[in-house]
Amino acid sequence: MSRLVLWRHGRTEWNAAGRFQGQLDPPLDDEGRRQAARAAAHLAADGLLPEGTVVVSSDLVRAAETAAALTHVLGVPLRLDPRLREVGMGSWEGLTREEVADRHPEQYADWLAGRPIRGRGGEDPARVPVRAVAALAELPEAPAAVVVTHGGTSARLTEALLGLGPEHRRVLGPLGNCAWSDLGVQSDRWRLLRHNHSAPDVPVTPASAARGGGRPEAGASPEEGASAPSQDADAVL
Repeated sequence: MSRLVLWRHGRTEWNAAGRFQGQLDPPLDDEGRRQAARAAAHLAADGLLPEGTVVVSSDLVRAAETAAALTHVLGVPLRLDPRLREVGMGSWEGLTREEVADRHPEQYADWLAGRPIRGRGGEDPARVPVRAVAALAELPEAPAAVVVTHGGTSARLTEALLGLGPEHRRVLGPLGNCAWSDLGVQSDRWRLLRHNHSAPDVPVTPASAARGGGRPEAGASPEEGASAPSQDADAVL
């Protein structure tokens, strides 16, 4: 494929509360479902997704619910793959940022600094892009794919596709809930075309999308899409 959309799931109550989800499985909240429906309509109208696009999602319910909003609009089947799950965060899962900072201050300081976190348990972050890339490699031939996943997994996968090493971790800002990155193949390598892009808060029609209605002005920073709120624990992993 020559086009890839990495789409983070919509908001959950845990996102709103700053609670680490990892591989636990809270569903979307009402706002998350609205975000998914709005983004699905925008993606379908944006001209970004050619006929034959495949949609694959993490099997965690918050991602699968988000993906289903798009497959319903496109009329295509939804593929689920556990290799697209969020980074397993061990003892942090289910805790808020404040609880982690209080109970594990050294680990929390390492997390804020982007250093390896010792003693947390869970999953080695280096394994995340390996499993995610393997999931992409097994997709059927298609002109484009939408990959519905999570904050940490999308970050590690983007870095892997762009050839960014550990020293460049967190060079890119985190995806907000229901925001996406758009990557395309140019000269036999992946290039980041848009990052942290999100649907506007107004209805989008094919005609308005063609005119560019509701999007940032030409030349504007892609960060004008929805940014991750400071309390969103899973956005920065």
